[in-house]
Amino acid sequence: MADEDVQQTLEDLSRELRESKARLEEAQRIAQVGHYYWNLIENRVIWSDELYRIYGLSPQKGPIDMAICREMIHPEDRDFVFRSAEEALHSEARPDIEHRVVRPDGEVRTVHALGSVKRDATGRPYEMFGTVQDITDRKRGEDVLKRTQFYLREGERIAHIGSWAFNESGHYWSDELYKIYGLDPQNGAPTVEQYLNLIHPEERASMAETIKLMQEQHCGHDLIERIVRPDGQLRFVRAVAVPVVEHGVFKGFIGTTMDVTEQELLTQELRREQAYLAEAQSLAHIGSWACNLITREIFHSSDENARLYGFDPSQGAIPFDDFYNTILVEDERALRVQLENAIRAGADYDVEFRIRRTDGAIRFMRGIGHHDAAQKFGEYVGITVDITERKRAEEEHEKLRQLEADLAHINRVNTMGELAAALAHEIKQPIAASITSANACFRWLAHDPPDLERARAAAARIEQDGNRAADIIDRLRSFYKRGLPPKREIVDVKEMIREMSALFRTEAVRHSIQIHSELHEDRPRVLADRVQLQQIFMNLMLNAIEAMKDSGGELQISSRLTPDSHLIISISDTGVGLPLEDGEKIFDAFHTTKSQGTGMGLAITRSIVEAHGGRVWATANAEAGATFHFTLPAKGEANA
Repeated sequence: MADEDVQQTLEDLSRELRESKARLEEAQRIAQVGHYYWNLIENRVIWSDELYRIYGLSPQKGPIDMAICREMIHPEDRDFVFRSAEEALHSEARPDIEHRVVRPDGEVRTVHALGSVKRDATGRPYEMFGTVQDITDRKRGEDVLKRTQFYLREGERIAHIGSWAFNESGHYWSDELYKIYGLDPQNGAPTVEQYLNLIHPEERASMAETIKLMQEQHCGHDLIERIVRPDGQLRFVRAVAVPVVEHGVFKGFIGTTMDVTEQELLTQELRREQAYLAEAQSLAHIGSWACNLITREIFHSSDENARLYGFDPSQGAIPFDDFYNTILVEDERALRVQLENAIRAGADYDVEFRIRRTDGAIRFMRGIGHHDAAQKFGEYVGITVDITERKRAEEEHEKLRQLEADLAHINRVNTMGELAAALAHEIKQPIAASITSANACFRWLAHDPPDLERARAAAARIEQDGNRAADIIDRLRSFYKRGLPPKREIVDVKEMIREMSALFRTEAVRHSIQIHSELHEDRPRVLADRVQLQQIFMNLMLNAIEAMKDSGGELQISSRLTPDSHLIISISDTGVGLPLEDGEKIFDAFHTTKSQGTGMGLAITRSIVEAHGGRVWATANAEAGATFHFTLPAKGEANA
C-alpha cells in the first residue's frame, strides 16, 4: 500500500474517531451521562467533559484531583459513596450508587453512578471505569409523584373516596377502596361475582343489570347503593363509573366510590323531618314561607302554604302576586299600611286578614313575619295560619255569651218568681205595720184635744216601715233589670252575705234550714259588679236550699284569705250531695239534675266568677251534702 493510501486511511480513521467521539459526547450531553476512568495503581482519575458539567465544573484536560471530587459529594452521602467504592474493590459486586453532589454555585444535584472493576491475573484490582448520570429531574419527578400519590391516598382516606380502573391490563383498586368495602388488599381486586356479593341483597339484581349494560353499551353510571361488608356492617356508597375512550376506541372504565353513609342517613333523617313538618303543617293549617316583600321574590313556600290559599302545590312555583291578589279588597289597604310600616322599620309583624280562595271560599288568615338584621331590606321569613275556625268560634262564643246573658236575665226573673211568696211575706210585714201605725195616728188625731205626741210617734213608725219596704224592693229590683252594663265597685263581702242571708231566711225557715256564717275576721272587699255578685250568692244559696228542702239541714257560709290575696268563699249544705258522675259537668251549660231546672245557674256562676278573675269548684262533704267554693281577688287596700 502506498504512503498516500496509508495516510488517507489514517486521516479517515482519525476523522471517524473524532466524529464518533463527538457523537459520544453529544449523546452523553443529551442523556446527561458522563464517564470516568480511575487508575487504581497511579490513583489517577480522568473525567469526561459531561461529567465535569454534571458537577458544575469546566472541562479540563488531564486527571482531576480526588480531594476536589470528594469535597463535592454531599456531606451526608460522602462516607457512603467511598465505602461502597471500597467494598466494590474487594468483592465481585459492581458499584451502583445514587448520591448527591454539591456544585460550586451551591446547587444540589442527584446522580446515579455505575462502575466496573478490572483485575489482573492475581485478582488485584487495577482499574475502575464507570458512568455517572444526572438524575435530578427524574428524582424530582419521582418525589413529586410520591407526594402526589401520598396526597391522593390521604385525600381519599379523609374524604372516604376510593378510586378504581378496569381495562385490558387488569383491574386496579386504591387502598381506600379496599377499606370502604372492608376487603384485604393482599387478596387483590374482587371479581365481578365477588363484588356483587358485597351488594345488599335487595339491590344485587339491579346492580348486576347495571354492570351488564356497562359492558355491553360502554356507558357509565352514578348511583347510591347499599353494601354489606364481610363483617356484616351496612354502608351506603356513591359509585361513579366513566368509560375511557381513546381515538374513538373503548379502553375500559375508571371510577370512584365514596362512603356516604353519614350523609345518606342524615338525608333520610332530613326527609323524615320534612315529611313530619309537612304533615304537622297540614294538620295545623300552618304554611311557612320566605320572600322579599319589596322585590316580591319568593325564596320558599311550603306545600301547605299554597293549599291554604287554594293553590295546587304540584303545579310548581306560585308567583307572589297570585298570593297577594287573594286578599279581600276591604282588608288589603289596612294590611298594606301595616306591612309598609314594618318594612320601613325593619321590624317583625303580626297581621290578620281575609282571603278569597280559588274555590271562592272566604278564609281568615294570620300572617307572622320575622326580619333578621342580617337579611336584606324587605326580606322576611314567616308563617301563615288559617284562623277561620278560631274566628268562627269567637263569633259563636260571642253569641253564646249573649245567650248566657239573656238566660241569666231569665234565670233571675224565674228565681224572683220562685221567691215571690217568701218575699211577699217580708214586704207585707212593713206595709201592714205602716197601715197599723196610720190607723193609730188617725185615732190620736181624733182625740179632743188631739194627742199630737203619740200621733207623731205613729207617723215616724209609718216612715220607718215605708223605707224598709222600699229598701227591700230596691234590693230585689236589680236582680231582674237587663240592658245595664256591668258596673264594678268596691263591695263589702261581709255586708253582702248578711243581706243575702236576710233575703233567704224566711225561705230557709219554711224548710227547716238554718243559715250560719263563719267569715274572715277582717272585712274583705272585692272589686266586682254588685248585681252579678248577688247573683252568684243567690244561685249557690238557692241550690243549697233546694238540696235540703225535703230533709232540712244547715247552710254554712265561710270565707278566708289566701297568701296570694285571694278571697275564698264557701257555701256548704247537708243535702243530697254531688252527682256520682264527673263533678265538673255540673258547671256545663244546660246540665241539670233538677226536673224543672234550666241548667244555666252554675254555668252563669262560673262565667261571672271567671270574668272577675277567679274560679269556682265543688267538693263532696265527708258526712253529707256538698260545698261550693269560689275565689275572687281581694282588694288589699280595702282590707280593714
